[in-house]
Amino acid sequence: MSDKSLTHLDEKGRPHMVEVGEKIDQKRTAWARGEIYLQKETLELISANAIKKGNVLNIAETAGIMAAKKTWDLIPLCHPLTLTGIKVKASLMDNGIAIESCISCIGKTGVEMEALQAVSSALLTVYDMCKAVDKEMEIGSIRLQEKRKENVTL
Repeated sequence: MSDKSLTHLDEKGRPHMVEVGEKIDQKRTAWARGEIYLQKETLELISANAIKKGNVLNIAETAGIMAAKKTWDLIPLCHPLTLTGIKVKASLMDNGIAIESCISCIGKTGVEMEALQAVSSALLTVYDMCKAVDKEMEIGSIRLQEKRKENVTL
């Protein structure tokens, strides 16, 4: 762990949202990824678009997009951001589904939580859609892959 103090706690340990008003606007982008492991038979049903709740990959991607937009409302100390781009991709793997997100904004704080929230909600959507046919699903590692900030030129 780094030597940085926890900026979301005041001197008495109470939570607060960090003041970012003095920071400059920058282009901020974050990428996240996670997996859900499924039985072979479940993957075959998904590939054949035979899951009764609908197209698993498309609905998971849509859920991820919706979740990224609501992150500030779900995570108590996240700032509301005006997102400029949201990409969520669900891909079949040999043993499950991978979800990847790329979120961007021009703002004063990063979009890591939005990228992670998109992946998490997309994975939970896959779980919900497949729970009737697969009792052994397992959500794997959800991780931030990269984040960047760049100065904005006007």
